[in-house]
Amino acid sequence: MIDLTLDMEQYDCPFIAATEAQPVSFSAVNWEFESGRDRHEGQLETRMLVEGDDRGAVEAGLDVLRSHDGLRECGLISKQDDVAHIRTVIDETAAMRTIRDHDGYITGPFHIEAGSELWHVGFDHESTAEGALAGLERDNEFEVVARDPVNEAEVTGFVENVGAAMTLIQGCQDLTDTERETLEAAVERGYFRSPRGATLGDLAEEFGVSKPAVSKRLRRGQEKAVGRMVEALEELDD
Repeated sequence: MIDLTLDMEQYDCPFIAATEAQPVSFSAVNWEFESGRDRHEGQLETRMLVEGDDRGAVEAGLDVLRSHDGLRECGLISKQDDVAHIRTVIDETAAMRTIRDHDGYITGPFHIEAGSELWHVGFDHESTAEGALAGLERDNEFEVVARDPVNEAEVTGFVENVGAAMTLIQGCQDLTDTERETLEAAVERGYFRSPRGATLGDLAEEFGVSKPAVSKRLRRGQEKAVGRMVEALEELDD
């Protein structure tokens, strides 16, 4: 198996058109590239997170998206401030047709921003990957950002440890902005090294607070992060 990360510029993609026209980005939460009861062959159904500089940018980006010839359906699931969650159905793009014609498949989420789209696609064989890249060159601008051979053991290990990885991510999400910023500064300044590169007083001065306040932030942040890390280790052992 060959896993490719491609930075694509598709001329027929509604999402790319929207990001070229407005300061918005799209991240795929879910995608389904098979015809179903309500869709025709050659259509892609996705659920996307749309993020913009502000609420107005998101609304303007969605207007561009809805007016694109390649869009078939666009439904708003939810919207809050500068983030929206949408369901769309779009026509198959030339690039996606090329990937499918060469037996390729999606291995990771899409991310579209500033007129380009980051793809993660896989192929069972080197020869089909090369054929797909040659086909893509005819109608698209793209760059191969990463090219990684993947064996079955690595895939199995990744799938088995997704839960532990999510636990670690949740630990990061549990942090408040203040706790995260304080932990980042402590690591960057060498507070946790031996000998220390920065003292508690240095950190307090940087943030303009007392030493007890910085110490409290560090303790809370470490408790959350390390607690989640221990949970992840336990999941790995299981």
